[in-house]
Amino acid sequence: MSTLVNPSRVVWRHRALIAAGLLATYMQAYNISLPNAAVLHVQGALSMTDDEIGWVFSSYIAGGAIVMPMTHWLAGRFGRKTVFQVSIAIFAVALGLATLATTPLEFVFARILQGAASGTLAPLSMAILLDELPPLRHGRIGPVWSVTAMLGIVSGPAMGGWLSEYYGWRSLSYISLPIAGAVFLTMALCLKEKKAEKSPAFDFFGFATFSIGIAGLQMMLDRGERMEWFASTETWVEGLAALLGFYLYAVHVFTRKDHFLNTAVLRDRNFSLSTVMFFVFGFVLLPTLALTSPMLEELLGYPADTAGYLTIPRGAALVALLILTWRVPPRIDNRLFLFGGMALVIYGNWRMLGYSPLMDSLPVIAAGALQGAGLGILLPALSRAAFSTLDPKFRSAGTVVFNLSRLYGSTIGIAIVQIFFYSNTQSMHLALAKNLRPYGAVAHATGHLAGLQLALMNELVTGQAAIIAVIGQFKLLMIAMLMVSPLVLFLRKPRTSH
Repeated sequence: MSTLVNPSRVVWRHRALIAAGLLATYMQAYNISLPNAAVLHVQGALSMTDDEIGWVFSSYIAGGAIVMPMTHWLAGRFGRKTVFQVSIAIFAVALGLATLATTPLEFVFARILQGAASGTLAPLSMAILLDELPPLRHGRIGPVWSVTAMLGIVSGPAMGGWLSEYYGWRSLSYISLPIAGAVFLTMALCLKEKKAEKSPAFDFFGFATFSIGIAGLQMMLDRGERMEWFASTETWVEGLAALLGFYLYAVHVFTRKDHFLNTAVLRDRNFSLSTVMFFVFGFVLLPTLALTSPMLEELLGYPADTAGYLTIPRGAALVALLILTWRVPPRIDNRLFLFGGMALVIYGNWRMLGYSPLMDSLPVIAAGALQGAGLGILLPALSRAAFSTLDPKFRSAGTVVFNLSRLYGSTIGIAIVQIFFYSNTQSMHLALAKNLRPYGAVAHATGHLAGLQLALMNELVTGQAAIIAVIGQFKLLMIAMLMVSPLVLFLRKPRTSH
């Protein structure tokens, strides 16, 4: 006697898995930028120095970028459900460790662990969506997944600012714990285990050498300014580790046919050029947030919740244009959207060069919305350009390389803008304050400057120097987008629609 399956139960399971997969994608994405508007609260509570703030973002992204390439092998070796459950559990533990942190290193370690756990969540969620949706609807998965991920990144600052202002910065972790629990429970009840019959091969040597290179470079960029660069033994060790790792990986690529990042995808001109542009997309996406909220709070005096709210127009424009661009018919030349998106990003960053201590919130809203609209156009346009001419057999490997380029662009971009920000702040402070002395030129007009007056003037000069340095970093982001914009001219138009 055959057992009949209740159709309503199947539909409920199907919908629950789709919802849990999208919720996991959203959760791991908004945790990237969640501390953005709360960094001053975190900094004050943990006694972080200014040059350590960037670690809050780069540690999470770097952890995810290192683990993400292992997702396919882990799922095949241990089972998709097992890996997903373990990742959610580690993610929840890392959230708890972040709330208990009392030093900057403890908090950064929790963020690294959180990011490493999130590295498998996004690709596994995509795989679950592909399994649960019929083939006819697979074409919609990419846009829906991308919108969910971007919505998470752009909504994080507003959520984090509001939570930290009214409930304390430790509430940033509390909000994710119920979501992680709901996703864990749903997957435990509804997801069927899927495991490869034969354990897939994995290039551990290539993975290890590439990871050492990336980790060495990231640590050198993050800590170089604090350690006075190559005057420090630590910086030399990190730099040599980066060189050795990348050298061994390059030799490995040229002497072995198969490796964990399939460089065969780079032989496709459209894909390789789009990957470079996607790296710059990441270089602009998160470093802008890393600069804007601290500028609004520390230099312009906005509370954390208001600083978070001012990122909403940028996020809304990004998501709206992302959805609209995905719906554009394939017959329209995609290169037009690439040029248009880059022009909006460049113009938005050019507007940011006009920021000043006397401005209200309107310039921030306008410039952010313009940049967000451009980024929203670029994300689907670059995805189409990258995969429109790529051989279908390379699409899986291409997806890994393409997404990693954005992650590395963001984490390296945050480190670079932090380096130049603090270096330029010091330089501008020296230039502006060189005559600020008790009996200097200023004193001839105002009389003898007492200690308190001198300290107040020095504080004003420091604020002016920091504003100039921030504007310089927005200029750096604008130049990066300008430099890659000519690459659009070298893209081929696909012969057939995909």
